[in-house]
Amino acid sequence: MVTAGPDGGREAPLPPVRPDAGSGSPPAGNGLGSSLAYLLSRAERSVNRALAAALAAEDVSVEQWRILQALADGRGHSMGDLAEAALMPHPTLTKAVDRLVERAVVYRGADPADRRKVAVFLADRGSDLLGRLEAGIAEHHRAILASYGTARTGELMRELENLVRALEG
Repeated sequence: MVTAGPDGGREAPLPPVRPDAGSGSPPAGNGLGSSLAYLLSRAERSVNRALAAALAAEDVSVEQWRILQALADGRGHSMGDLAEAALMPHPTLTKAVDRLVERAVVYRGADPADRRKVAVFLADRGSDLLGRLEAGIAEHHRAILASYGTARTGELMRELENLVRALEG
């Protein structure tokens, strides 16, 4: 399979998924297909590509959706907490939050726990936007379940959570 690069050009072909990848033992060899980091990145790219398509109708990026989801708990979040929750570096998060502020879907205000600090909050328009996105997100999730299987998807999600806990201590 040949992929398109970020500028629309063609990148090198991706190595095929190894048939022994599900055998319970790590694949032999030293190609990209034997790298856990590479396989996780490939899976993330595939999932996010379909997710981005589901979000496109409302002009929301995957990163912006993560921010909105993190704020959906109704509490204000510091930029540091939000960066961690949305899996974004601070400069990228700041730009994304600025764009969401311009759209009036989030706003900055005093942190209720410490009025000297600034927090980001979900505005009513942001809640409405999340509501409009729900159908597309649900369809995206159903498509994954249909192609990979409900039980396998659940197991994969549990195993990924276990991996994160093990690596982050």
